[in-house]
Amino acid sequence: MTATIASPYTSERVDTFSNLKCKECGAEYEAKAMHVCELCFGPLEVAYNYEAIAAKVSRATIQAGPLSIWRYRDFLPVKTDNYIDVSTGMTPLIRANRLAKRLGIKNLYIKNDAVNMPTLSFKDRVVSVALSRARELGFTTVACASTGNLANSTAAIAAHAGLECCVFIPSDLEAGKVLGTTIYNPKVFSVHGNYDQVNRLCSEVANTHGWGFVNINLRPYYSEGSKTLGYEVIEQLGWKLPDHIVAPLASGSLFTKIYKGFNEFVKVGLVEDKPVRFSGAQAEGCSPIASAFKEGRDFITPVKPKTIAKSIAIGNPADGIYAIDIANKTNGNIESVNDDEIIQAMKLLAETEGIFTETAGGTTIAVLKKLVEAGKIDPEETTVVYITGNGLKTQEAVQGYVGEPFLIEPKLDSFERALERSHTLERLEWQTVSV
Repeated sequence: MTATIASPYTSERVDTFSNLKCKECGAEYEAKAMHVCELCFGPLEVAYNYEAIAAKVSRATIQAGPLSIWRYRDFLPVKTDNYIDVSTGMTPLIRANRLAKRLGIKNLYIKNDAVNMPTLSFKDRVVSVALSRARELGFTTVACASTGNLANSTAAIAAHAGLECCVFIPSDLEAGKVLGTTIYNPKVFSVHGNYDQVNRLCSEVANTHGWGFVNINLRPYYSEGSKTLGYEVIEQLGWKLPDHIVAPLASGSLFTKIYKGFNEFVKVGLVEDKPVRFSGAQAEGCSPIASAFKEGRDFITPVKPKTIAKSIAIGNPADGIYAIDIANKTNGNIESVNDDEIIQAMKLLAETEGIFTETAGGTTIAVLKKLVEAGKIDPEETTVVYITGNGLKTQEAVQGYVGEPFLIEPKLDSFERALERSHTLERLEWQTVSV
């Protein structure tokens, strides 16, 4: 595979971003493929010219844009109009009345990226941005370390863009996610080890081969795609901020970028400012951020993942400290739940709102339930819960926990007997729940 060539995409617009900046020491760097400060080893992120953005962007210009994340193009780190648009984004914000009633709250919304295009997870957002920037920077081979969803997105969008693709995954990944990657014909390397081990290997490969790794040397651009989950919620709520959000925590990047997205819209005058509480969700089998939050620590102790929620099972989260800081300063919370609670929450969301989420979504709904029961969510406040992936990818998690079809003969009396059995089972289930 080749690494880079001179970029043919030269139709540049007025820049709304110019460089990368260290989140820790403030050192500035050229907007190239790098992600770590050379002075303090802090993470780099994209720096924007908000005065230029405010001068050219309005609610009307956004609403006149495409029905994808690229309606927010001036808030994203691409320099040309040759971005990759595969209809990613503008996913539904659903008023979840039935789930809210079950939980005992009133104003609950679900941001449903389980139906995001093209691969049914929020990762399509970050990959669309990362590969658009990769192409501008001249990369012809792109790659990623992934727990599944990112591999799906990188392989699919690379195929659409005509880029060579390599993905690295843990060897125990769910079958649906493996198939959902290999169908696009990338080179797939299944690594004996957890995600953190895969990621370390990929750092070595990136340095050796000079490829564009979306979540390593392209990470400053990649992570910016998550901001669109904040922008869309504001727009879908009628240009208002919610009161409280609950989102899953893996590396912590998604959480921090929703926060950044909210603040950017305030900064350029698109939405009126108000306090928004940020709460995060982790699985107990991989909860280094939740543990640090509960213990009041300002550092993360890495853990070895052991949970069904593999898509958020990152034992050494890069942005964990920043997620804790946001939860603290917004009066939010970070909680964890066990695997059984995750499964039950997946079923609860499906039977109340008709949304089949993967285990990360089950984690988020289970934490929402836990926060409500603990009195940490005001029943009157507008709460938005982020569902980031589709349950069809993690079917193994609920096998054996859901009902089986009633096998009947093609005769009315056979149907009637089965129908009566179903009513009996419903009564037994209700009695169990009531007890």
